[in-house]
Amino acid sequence: MIKTAILIDGAFFLKRYGKLFKGGINHKPEIVASNLYTICHRHLTTKKKLDQNEQQENLYRIFYYDCYPLNFRIHHPLTKKLIDFSKTTEHRFRQEFFKELKKKRKVALRLGHLVTYKDWKIPAYHLKDLLKQNFGNLTEGHITLDIVQKGTDIKIGIDIASLALKKQVDRIILISGDSDFVPAAKLARREGIDFILDPLWQRISPSLYEHIDGLRSVIKKPD
Repeated sequence: MIKTAILIDGAFFLKRYGKLFKGGINHKPEIVASNLYTICHRHLTTKKKLDQNEQQENLYRIFYYDCYPLNFRIHHPLTKKLIDFSKTTEHRFRQEFFKELKKKRKVALRLGHLVTYKDWKIPAYHLKDLLKQNFGNLTEGHITLDIVQKGTDIKIGIDIASLALKKQVDRIILISGDSDFVPAAKLARREGIDFILDPLWQRISPSLYEHIDGLRSVIKKPD
């Protein structure tokens, strides 16, 4: 019996979700939570799929890492329009989504927080177009608030290390496309943990292959 823990980079998952499921950007929180739960359980080997070299897997726990949504008010620097983050669609979605995940068996939420110094920026992909054209074409949509996640990466790293050092699991499956997990993955592998990465069909750097024991996405590859 192989005991398996599944760790999910929430921001990465939600960013990929719209490409993985048709009409995904319009799915309700309970549907997104259900699909995520299905993805996790597809990673577990069933008896029907066992061959002579496989053992049945037992789910230890699903860890979901994300941040609480912003909930303050601020004026947009270009339009001077008041933005109340606590009343945005994104805020409502995250709150309901977290509630749905908490209802799922063996799911543990690890929530950090979002930090902003209320600085505004023009993303590089917008800036490139504006430089080709004219900054007179600058609109509200070109300018975004500079927001940084705090606490999620370190929580993932600590949990990987803890699971490995305490011998709580035999296998760790990480759903992420980030390379920040590499130091923790190295430690886990030294402790004998089978470390599998699921990038949800996103391309990863070739250098990452040397730090994992396998690469596996369990849902249909998006077009």
